[in-house]
Amino acid sequence: MLDLTSDAADLTAAIVDIRSESGDEKILADAVEDALSGLDHLSVSRDGDAVVARTDLGRPRRVVVAGHIDTVPIADNVPSHVADGRLYGCGTSDMKAGVAVQLKLAALVPEPVHDVTYVFYDNEEVDASRNGLLRLARNHPEWLAGDFAILMEPTDGVIEGGCQGTMRVEVVARGKRSHSARSWMGENAIHGAGAILDVLRAYAPREPEVEGLRFHEGLNAVFIEGGVAGNVIPDECVVTVNYRFAPDLSLAEAEKHLREVFDGFEVRVVDASAAARPGLDDPSAAAFVTAVGEGKARAKLGWTDVSRFSELGVPAVNYGPGDPTLAHTRDEYAEIAPIREAEERMVAWLTGAR
Repeated sequence: MLDLTSDAADLTAAIVDIRSESGDEKILADAVEDALSGLDHLSVSRDGDAVVARTDLGRPRRVVVAGHIDTVPIADNVPSHVADGRLYGCGTSDMKAGVAVQLKLAALVPEPVHDVTYVFYDNEEVDASRNGLLRLARNHPEWLAGDFAILMEPTDGVIEGGCQGTMRVEVVARGKRSHSARSWMGENAIHGAGAILDVLRAYAPREPEVEGLRFHEGLNAVFIEGGVAGNVIPDECVVTVNYRFAPDLSLAEAEKHLREVFDGFEVRVVDASAAARPGLDDPSAAAFVTAVGEGKARAKLGWTDVSRFSELGVPAVNYGPGDPTLAHTRDEYAEIAPIREAEERMVAWLTGAR
């Protein structure tokens, strides 16, 4: 049971202590649905393990406040604990502190100056095809309709515009299979993969400026697989490469670039999500940056579902407590004071106090 009257940091701890690795979010989704269903000013809907709650006050504008409830696999870092003003545990930063702030807003602001849709969704930390927000966009696009969206992703309390795209490809080195006792009769594909790694070591990532924000790309091997048996020269080795690209490139342009970089090798795209341009010149985004971000914004260097909202035609930014550089780490934590500060800023914005 989640107590929405509790302190935001205590609520974060309670959410962290409910295990919700990607694909296993049901217990947390149940708790979120139960907590929101007790608020008379909200209508609550559910699709799978995604929960959506809405005000319907007839306001001229609607804001979507969204966050994912899943985490990467737990690394002996649950249950949570507090030390030196920090809350430690899996998902504290990415992004259960943001989810706690969403829930506090839903409870504390029954009559916001904008109608608000609160979206809590599953399977963000895995392949794009499983993403809960993508499923909602397909099954219930009207649930995600709005004039402006805020992803409560960890940003250290700084508004982050847009997001980088992500593409995973398999780069294949081919060889010729033979008995390892007569290796000269074959061609070792694992050895051949060294050329792929040479390309990656020599690669210089771009740092383009897009709409006034500086992005930093990355191209890295994340898996390598090859081998048949202990006495066989392998005829195939596959290096999986992740490309994080700036929002001045489309998916097609990102794929074209990778095929050029790995010219001479077979390249297979296995997963891809588009980037999103900052769009901070949109009036709603600009007003939010002024009111909540004190006029400051920077580029989002990771991928977030800002991209998904951009595809739906809804201007969106990232803003939330938690340090994004701690996401997915064994020692992940969120500073407690910024959780409370994010709640205060968002309450003030939704009530028109700032």
